[in-house]
Amino acid sequence: MTVIATDLVVARAGRVLLEHISFSLHPGNALVLKGANGIGKTTLLRGIAGLQPLMAGKLSVTDDSHVYAGHQDGHKAMLSVAENLTFWSRVFKGPPIERALEQFDLVALRNRLAGTLSAGQKRRLALARLCVTGRKVWILDEPTVSLDDAGVDLFSKTIDAHLAQGGSALISTHIDLGLKAPFDILDLSPFRATPRALAMDEAFL
Repeated sequence: MTVIATDLVVARAGRVLLEHISFSLHPGNALVLKGANGIGKTTLLRGIAGLQPLMAGKLSVTDDSHVYAGHQDGHKAMLSVAENLTFWSRVFKGPPIERALEQFDLVALRNRLAGTLSAGQKRRLALARLCVTGRKVWILDEPTVSLDDAGVDLFSKTIDAHLAQGGSALISTHIDLGLKAPFDILDLSPFRATPRALAMDEAFL
């Protein structure tokens, strides 16, 4: 599944942040978004994921082809690691959870309640959820937050494997992920919009 964006414009709280953004994301590739804090990376990713409206432009992406992972880990605290992953596997009709547990070093924690995990362990569980969705396009906003070096390495290897299997990833990050699979970098600085407000009552959820 190829994602094609043409002349996208995104806004938040009635203010245009980015405009004239165009790119193509092909199977087997990753696109890494770079830019200063507040430039609009999260807003752009949420727009592409369908979580808030794009102000203008054209986006070609199939609704059931992508999955979004943002800043929130999205666990049920009173469910175990395995129960959380099983829930998401069933929601997405995805693969069994065993490989996801292995990829993010969660096997020994499978029966631990999610609410008792450390910040890094919770983040690994959140990322393991990607592996049980069966979705080809991963949209990831600062996915390595709270991860130590070992966790970042697990994540990078998982991304490489996902791309090798024909998946793709759109990633906002401030660090070098050390990806071995093909990836491009899109610097959002040239797409910063001329400051202006919109005549609208726009909600950011």
